[in-house]
Amino acid sequence: MTAKNLPKDLAKDSPAKTPKNKTKDKYRCNWCTGSDLYENYHDQEWGVPLKDPEALFKLLILEGMQAGLAWITVLNKREHMHKLFFGFDMSKVAAATPDDVESWLLDAGIIRHRGKLNAMIGNAQSALDIQDFSGFLWQFAPPKLRTNKNFDVPAQTDESNLMSKALKAKGFRFVGPTICYAFMQSAGMVNDHHPDCWRYSDCQKLLKAALAKT
Repeated sequence: MTAKNLPKDLAKDSPAKTPKNKTKDKYRCNWCTGSDLYENYHDQEWGVPLKDPEALFKLLILEGMQAGLAWITVLNKREHMHKLFFGFDMSKVAAATPDDVESWLLDAGIIRHRGKLNAMIGNAQSALDIQDFSGFLWQFAPPKLRTNKNFDVPAQTDESNLMSKALKAKGFRFVGPTICYAFMQSAGMVNDHHPDCWRYSDCQKLLKAALAKT
């Protein structure tokens, strides 16, 4: 999550403390507190490196769907969107028709935005034209791990700007630099867990291993 969909004071606040069990506490990034759905997403998914092209495509689409909305809205609707959008199978999404779009727009279980739905279809077509979609995206991951203890979460970075420009050049839409940075965070291309968060160390190790294979 970037600064556009997190509390403005995220970077300055200490991580939240929530019970792990009756005898031990765990510390989490404070943006995920107050919702089991958010906490599970934070604990199990956010910042874990993804290399599978279909998983990366799905995440890129969901980040685009989030534009102008709260991420919790996406989390609440993503299971239904997964079912409706052919499991985010790139080949099937790329073959979707205008009739599919009209049908989707009637379904309150998804994010009903014609522009985003049409962009999803076009993005699937563009993704299929890239021989190594995962490698194409991972080339923009910063090569060095960030270890700065003066924790500050940017809205965008030089790398996300480069990713955005490259994706747009390939025909992608809803891939601005802020969306791309949120995608990089979610896909584990950067580790923006607070240094005191219980997931920080694990995600740092996972990211180091992922970069070594890139």
